[in-house]
Amino acid sequence: MAGDQAFERDSRVEEVYLGGPSPLRRLMLSSMASISYPGGQAEQLLLAPQELRTADPSFANEVYNGHFGLAGKLAELGADSPFEIKPPSANWARDLYGFGWLRHLRAADSELSREQAKALVHDFIRLRRQVHGLAWQPEIVARRVISWLSNSVLILDAGEPQAYESFLKALTGQLRYLSASYRDAPDGVPRLLSLMGLLYAGLCIADQQAVVDRYTRPLCKELDRQILPDGGHISRIPEALIELLLDLLPLRQCFVARDRTPPKELADAIDRIMPMLRFFRMGDGTMSRFNGAGPTPTDALATVLAYDDIEGAPVRTAANSGYVRVEAGTTLVICDLGPPPVASLTTNMHAGFLSFEMSSGDAPVIINCGAPSPDQEGWRMFSRTTPAHSTLSLEEDSLAEFRAGANGAEPAADATMVGPPNPQGAFSDQGDNLRIKGSHDGYMGRYGVNHSRQILISPDGNLLSAEDKLTAPRGLKSPEGLIAGAYAIRFHLHPSVKAQLMGDGEAVTLILRNGETWRISSNAEHMAIEDSVLLADQRGPQSTSQVVLTGMMGEARELRILWKIERTSDAHPQALDDPAGDAGNSGA
Repeated sequence: MAGDQAFERDSRVEEVYLGGPSPLRRLMLSSMASISYPGGQAEQLLLAPQELRTADPSFANEVYNGHFGLAGKLAELGADSPFEIKPPSANWARDLYGFGWLRHLRAADSELSREQAKALVHDFIRLRRQVHGLAWQPEIVARRVISWLSNSVLILDAGEPQAYESFLKALTGQLRYLSASYRDAPDGVPRLLSLMGLLYAGLCIADQQAVVDRYTRPLCKELDRQILPDGGHISRIPEALIELLLDLLPLRQCFVARDRTPPKELADAIDRIMPMLRFFRMGDGTMSRFNGAGPTPTDALATVLAYDDIEGAPVRTAANSGYVRVEAGTTLVICDLGPPPVASLTTNMHAGFLSFEMSSGDAPVIINCGAPSPDQEGWRMFSRTTPAHSTLSLEEDSLAEFRAGANGAEPAADATMVGPPNPQGAFSDQGDNLRIKGSHDGYMGRYGVNHSRQILISPDGNLLSAEDKLTAPRGLKSPEGLIAGAYAIRFHLHPSVKAQLMGDGEAVTLILRNGETWRISSNAEHMAIEDSVLLADQRGPQSTSQVVLTGMMGEARELRILWKIERTSDAHPQALDDPAGDAGNSGA
């Protein structure tokens, strides 16, 4: 019998992002000619990094017809350049300036697509000479540098020396800017990307040894800080691992192509991340929906996993990242037991501490709503709240606080998140059951209530026995004195799950897409089936349902809500004919 394994924040996440360059620094950066860059003027490209992201060749026809679709938004160009129009959204503009869409034109592999690519790169060079605005955020400059290098065979022609020279001059200017501004990139993935952009250039451009020497150490330091010992990322966003591998893997290949041994820290970071990707995968192959994880990029996930030579089994407890994964029989449960990262990394964090997801075999059962795709920004704030997660909420409030906007305005969708205070989590194997437990004081300051949760999972995975406990040591409190302590315990269901309320109203039967049946029962005052939504789906928000246990704490100083999730029949030989059953395979 093993003792409890506690979860707490890793000390390496304490570096604070200071909020970008000061006005004086912006002024200095605006004059690129004055910035010292160790590589000097780029004269020749030697290497084009491999592009691992999926390409869509039909994009070239869309551009030819005057349509420029990015980040879920479509811009009608007419005769204008996309760099001359008003962007339909900030995410569209980020994607435009990052030039990741060049891979689509390259995939089209036609004379027309090559001419389109050359013209669009030339438009940017001509129209975006001034160093300001979104196009010059360090992480966007880095993405543009990597995209230009990866697709250089598309946009460069040895028979056009003047265009070649103009391109290299523009590329050098952006590298000069990036070398001076990478420290100003927001903490987390953007800062790593900024450093990777510099190293890509150092490896792909001739006579840039000084660049590689200068920026290898800062990158290695950031990798050691940001990729935790268990393989998670300091942001606690599962999806961040896929995005990082899509750039780290080709970077490692660039070192090899230039007959250089990849830095140990780079190789070690990749080796740590691979098992963690498997850790976050549910039974249907999608990534679990915690803390900003949106629709699973299934193609990208399959691509990066193909580079996993070890195929190591995922750990059971990722104490550094703050998650636990329990596999018992065919049942899989992943639970969030981690404290939040530092404030600068919480703009995508969700108030879902103690929430869990569950699958049985390849059939998803219980989910969180997840983060919406960029074109569904209106859902983003809701997706971050506690009621969007499979856990307990009090008074329909979140267990963490989102910082209000200027002059007391409602929090923005990317507001920083504070709390919950005193998060505690632990996992233990007790022989006759597997125990997940945790508690927090997220409702203590506002309502005087502590919440604790314990989930016991049988070794065969057929039974989850749980308790949510609310404790008010000094009674409920509220400035208005009207709080009754209304709680709601939610179990958001995957769209492929059919839920039926049993006659006595004290249990709900769940029918999975593989034919299994499960029953949720509880001693809560009320049990109901309500509407819900799966936001983490490539097709947009998908209607689904949720089982909700509700009641009042009233004047009680302690309230224990017991619930069980029990398998009542095994899978049928043939899966149910349910059109919603494919949702998990579409990036849900």
